[in-house]
Amino acid sequence: MKLEIELNRDSGVPLTEQIVTGVTAWIRSRAAHPGARLPSIRQFSADYGVSRFPVIEAYDRLVSLGYLDSRHGSGFFVAERHRSLSGAQGISDPRRAEEEAVHILQQFNHPGETLKLGSGFIPEAWRDMDGLGHAIRHVSRVDPASLVDYTTPFGNPTLREHLQSRLGQLGIAADASQILITNGASQGLDLLMRYMLKAGDTMFVEDPGYYNLFGLLKLHGVKLVGIPRTRNGPDLEVLQAQLRLHRPKAFFINTLFHNPTGTIVSPPVAFRLLQLAREYNFKIIEDDIYADFQTELTDRLATLDQLEHVIYVGGLSKTLSSSLRIGVVVADHATIKDLADIKMLTSIGGSRFAEAVAVAMLERGTYRKYLERLRRRMRDALGATVQALEASGWEVFETPLGGKFVWARVPHVEDSTRLVECGAPLGVTVAPGSYFRPNAEVSPWIRINAAYAGDPRAQAFFEAAAKLTP
Repeated sequence: MKLEIELNRDSGVPLTEQIVTGVTAWIRSRAAHPGARLPSIRQFSADYGVSRFPVIEAYDRLVSLGYLDSRHGSGFFVAERHRSLSGAQGISDPRRAEEEAVHILQQFNHPGETLKLGSGFIPEAWRDMDGLGHAIRHVSRVDPASLVDYTTPFGNPTLREHLQSRLGQLGIAADASQILITNGASQGLDLLMRYMLKAGDTMFVEDPGYYNLFGLLKLHGVKLVGIPRTRNGPDLEVLQAQLRLHRPKAFFINTLFHNPTGTIVSPPVAFRLLQLAREYNFKIIEDDIYADFQTELTDRLATLDQLEHVIYVGGLSKTLSSSLRIGVVVADHATIKDLADIKMLTSIGGSRFAEAVAVAMLERGTYRKYLERLRRRMRDALGATVQALEASGWEVFETPLGGKFVWARVPHVEDSTRLVECGAPLGVTVAPGSYFRPNAEVSPWIRINAAYAGDPRAQAFFEAAAKLTP
């Protein structure tokens, strides 16, 4: 079929942009049904008398946006699961949404050239610096106001549309009014703590778990109860016993590629967690910040629950850029509206520029291609790290299926502060496992970021630590 769109070579608008806009309007007008086949790149080029390059780039962007599916050997088709914002006209204008309603970190910032083996970050060399640079220049050129203006309280509506589509791929049915963009997932958690908890309330957390959250909860005067993390998720027996003793307002869970153990909540544990949440009437805050490291998608708690008892937290900072600080909170409509009010009171708004750069990376297909490279690189690094540790006599808690972290110990060393001391003379920085426990209890385990484990200093550390005396 020939698409009925218009291309104007004299308009000053790049042909790629015109093709994306034209096809998007064609799909949104319901002129095409899901599964309809588009002209091949060769045919489109011939029909409109343009080179193949802008057609290739436009189709690639439309796949990234979720409007098209690419089927190897068959061509491009209107996506089956594409969902757009209600009343989707003019959605690219961010002003549209105006009407919608530590000391732990210091150990990662040692001066000098130490190897930060326990870091939570991706090395700069692994980031898509060229793609970021192109996106930044693009936004500076087409949206100069983003350099000085706040974004809307709910966040850039185009970015929310992208995130809505990505949530749909996970089976989470959320509309735009259920999505709040935050200054990283950390701000999202802070907003939730302000909204849900007061001093003296109880919250369940995982043991080991996310150290920054522990500090945040203590800052709010909240009582922490640690639930041991097993290889399949939270220990259900301990959880049920603690539920008989306490009435938590919420339970914070890192379901996928858990920080720091790298484990995944198994389906039986997930179903039982949701049953307990309904029975004891508490919310589950599902941290899915490592979602983009996953190749084969699996159900989340929010998929199974559809945001009835689950509040979903995610973001792009762990992969795209720690500096851009793009987080997201997804919940029922009333909760998101209240969180947006708190966000306005505490920070007025987010970074319009950072959100616009994220949109540019997503729309141009840059982020998708970068993720494919990053996942392969992390997968290889994880396998090599586990192999190196076990060859040196270490014990690995569980072989990770993805993410960044390996949770490991030297079997005869009971306190991992000894491992910290062992690494220092070798130029290796790690954090003791006590940092990842709710009340800083002693732990033999340490977190290792596989992205840094290929450095010769890491291998020297593994071997030296294994030789420590009991």
